[in-house]
Amino acid sequence: MNDICVAKEKPRILIVDDVHENLHTLLNILRQDYAVMAATSGEKALEIARRAPAPDLILLDIKMPEMDGYQVLQYLRSEPSTAEIPVIFVTAAAEVGDEAKGMALAVDDYLLKPVLPELLLARVRLHLELAAYRKRYGRL
Repeated sequence: MNDICVAKEKPRILIVDDVHENLHTLLNILRQDYAVMAATSGEKALEIARRAPAPDLILLDIKMPEMDGYQVLQYLRSEPSTAEIPVIFVTAAAEVGDEAKGMALAVDDYLLKPVLPELLLARVRLHLELAAYRKRYGRL
């Protein structure tokens, strides 16, 4: 009997940052293990997040022109189709108030730039595992 190996689809990660160098840095860290998409604006990020299949996780910069990360997060959390997507702020905004504001808006995690690759990969894995658990068993 032949064993059939079914390749599991890579989790989809959406990176949102208006600085191309930041996108490339994160892409290079993640591309081996994940299917990575990129957006350079909040509006484009929302468009991608609403599409099927939706991203499994979003890495979101806070400081962007026109629509900042806080606004993007509010839209994501307000729509049933995107409300459960884990969002990690990846930002240079290091003020305590910035992190607190993100937590008040239900961001899942917060990483400061420049990111340590090992820390980014660990946090991404953690939040993907938590999201899979919630899908299977419901919120904690």
